[in-house]
Amino acid sequence: MNILDKIVKDKRKEVELKKEFIPIAAYEQLPSFGMKTTSLSKKLRASNSGIIAEFKRKSPSKSIINNTALVEDVAIGYEMAGVCGMSVLTDEIYFGGTMDDLINARESCSLPLLRKEFIIDEYQIIEAKAIGADAILLIAAILTKAEIKHFSEFAKRLNLDVLLEVHNEDELHKSIMPSLDMLGVNNRNLKTFEVSLDISKELSQLIPEDFVKVSESGISSVEAIKELQPFGYKGFLIGENFMKTDNPGESAKQFIKSLI
Repeated sequence: MNILDKIVKDKRKEVELKKEFIPIAAYEQLPSFGMKTTSLSKKLRASNSGIIAEFKRKSPSKSIINNTALVEDVAIGYEMAGVCGMSVLTDEIYFGGTMDDLINARESCSLPLLRKEFIIDEYQIIEAKAIGADAILLIAAILTKAEIKHFSEFAKRLNLDVLLEVHNEDELHKSIMPSLDMLGVNNRNLKTFEVSLDISKELSQLIPEDFVKVSESGISSVEAIKELQPFGYKGFLIGENFMKTDNPGESAKQFIKSLI
């Protein structure tokens, strides 16, 4: 069983438990559930930098990245730096995130917020809307084509943007459908954890122009972005590069300054 299988197994238990305690109706009554969303994909299309900056405390591959930064400070810092959007990890077991992180980020900034989560149930999409997310992540490696279709169409009905993440050509072919806004290519091999920008380059020509192309993982330099832009990428998800510093917002600011 690889790490992704373990995460999904635990996630299914977690979601079933939550359903017992928090009914969907409770989420639908929260103020954020009725709030207007901001489109992350539109922001990326109109941007010169395309940076989606992440708030992440830890990861299975790197262990602790930053367990002292406050999400409120990071959200304000990212917005001042001029990023396009903010990705917030809400998985607690493997990434040290919580739904409160996204709620606090929403209260602290007006950036489009991506809920970075292992979505395996539409319940989590309702949760995402209720806590103030503007976009959700769907991971092709853990979903069937029918699930991708169902979850993405469900998200669109809630006015949420959808970023679909793929790791290889097979996942990409089963995923292309009109209910997606962004197609993300994860440069990390989930079996070996090795990272290569070649994955983004190879898959770029197979992604139709209707979708915003996003490159994820292993982007730690301005050079990497400049290398990928000619392949049509408009979005770049950067997590550890900013979060491993004492001031993620300032790091993002300096990064963007050297990029544009």
